[in-house]
Amino acid sequence: MRSASEGTRRRAFTGLWVAALLAILTFLVIYPVFMLLLGALTDTNPVVDGIRLSLSHLSIANFLAVLANPNVAEALLNTLIACGGGTVIAVAIGLLFSWIVVRTNTPFKGFIAAASILPLFAPPLVAGVAWAILGSPKTGLINTMFKWMGSDLRVDLYSMWGLVFVFGIYYAPYVYMFTSSALRNMDPSLEEAAEISGASPVATLFTVTFPLIMPAIVSGMLLSFIVMLGIYGIPAVLGAPTNLNVLTTYIFKLTNWSPPLYNTAAAVAIILMVVTGLLVYLQQKLLSGRSYTTVAGKAFRPRSLDLGPWRWLTFAIGIVYLLIVVVLPSLALIVAAFRKFMFIRDVASLFDMRQYSLTHFESIFDNPLTMRSIYNAVEVGVITAVVGGALAFAIGYTIHRTRVSGRGAIDLISTLPVAIPGLVVGVAYLWAWIGVPGGLYGTIWILALAFIARFMPDTVKALSTSFLQIHRELEEAAWVCGKGMLGTIRTIVLPLARPGVLASMTLLFVLAIRELGSSLFLYTSNTMVMSVLLLDYYEGGNIGKTAAFSLVQTVLLGVLIGGANWLSRGSAQGNVARTG
Repeated sequence: MRSASEGTRRRAFTGLWVAALLAILTFLVIYPVFMLLLGALTDTNPVVDGIRLSLSHLSIANFLAVLANPNVAEALLNTLIACGGGTVIAVAIGLLFSWIVVRTNTPFKGFIAAASILPLFAPPLVAGVAWAILGSPKTGLINTMFKWMGSDLRVDLYSMWGLVFVFGIYYAPYVYMFTSSALRNMDPSLEEAAEISGASPVATLFTVTFPLIMPAIVSGMLLSFIVMLGIYGIPAVLGAPTNLNVLTTYIFKLTNWSPPLYNTAAAVAIILMVVTGLLVYLQQKLLSGRSYTTVAGKAFRPRSLDLGPWRWLTFAIGIVYLLIVVVLPSLALIVAAFRKFMFIRDVASLFDMRQYSLTHFESIFDNPLTMRSIYNAVEVGVITAVVGGALAFAIGYTIHRTRVSGRGAIDLISTLPVAIPGLVVGVAYLWAWIGVPGGLYGTIWILALAFIARFMPDTVKALSTSFLQIHRELEEAAWVCGKGMLGTIRTIVLPLARPGVLASMTLLFVLAIRELGSSLFLYTSNTMVMSVLLLDYYEGGNIGKTAAFSLVQTVLLGVLIGGANWLSRGSAQGNVARTG
């Protein structure tokens, strides 16, 4: 009887647990997406006019108007070209560096590996601002140097190729992380067999090595493309001067017109979400049903190819990449932040110390919005990290450590935001909460909830490794000793998974600090965060203030990442994914 009573209580508890998680996910994900879709399918405002009236006016008129609009077609074409071209560059760079680091005897490979992932820690908007300072057709520092050298070469990054270039070099680390892990886990005997059969090292690379890590290449390629689709900061900076629109910037323009075209913006957002969802589905379809097994029971060590004197060439390639992606943008931000005026007559003027001061830093810190935005960003980051980390832990535990019915639905809904770009999350939350009583819109909490929903797949995925490393017999031993589910989690699972939990919460904190796309539609003057204020400085035309505040944000992120490494040492290295 006691056993039957305990079983009944456990079933009731698990039922309530699953129901609570599904209710939370519905609140965070399903309801905003439903309101976004409803807004796109009607000419009314579902929040103001009511859902019942909106349901009686359903039509696809907004979609037909959007699809017939040449501006939307142009923005979609620009998006595909920019993201496609950027993905090609990212794959080439990521594959090259993963091969250099894992498969060759290049000197200082650890240094090159660190340089390969550094771009992940720069917010996209800061990267766009830095390259705007470097590649402006009239005042860019690169063109100033060309002019000093007497060269007729000119660089104009306010163009499609500029957008492709910046996308490619900054999102190559996604491909690098996927392919370097795959190369480390691949048995080198497969390559040795090819070379014994007479294949050259180059032929082996393209006929054996790369085909065997094709899942990693495809995953990195599609992830890079998906992330680029949802980025707003870089196109807003490099595309705006020449009116080069992509889908994200076009959606934002629709909401800024007078009157705002929210229904049209919702329709375009749905199209962007569908394109992203199709790519996620394509990624899963391409990798299913094929065998790429390269790791067997036999122990092996990754082989290092002896490049001879050519190893210094591969080392030089790593240095050049670091120079282009990290050093040059950083120098550009420093020059613009400390220089009184950005007009640089010649190279001698560039090194004239009388032209430099702390004016721009004094100006931004005299602005009360600066400290408010920093405080708001940190507050949102803390809320996102704590609440989002706790929710991700509950979801991850339910998916990976239990067999309760309903966990498949929890897994599906929690993964859904991976197909929703950040800007679309912002539009969805705007539709969902702008007129709902209770005062959620216009508060820090709506930003935090949007960030939690936006980055939920990343957090759950980051935690999954920690859960899978814990043997089930430890929990079973706790149950035998009389511990319930919550007691087992508190005394066994949580202490063992602590490094992964801390790393995931820190990842959430950093992602929330640098997020722009989701914030654009949800902030008010009282809840402005750092990324939005940075965009305001840039759109105001003051490059000096923009560069100074970019340095402030970068330094803050550097401190946070350093603190994260200190807090979560002993855990696996995390990755910063899907930013915009």
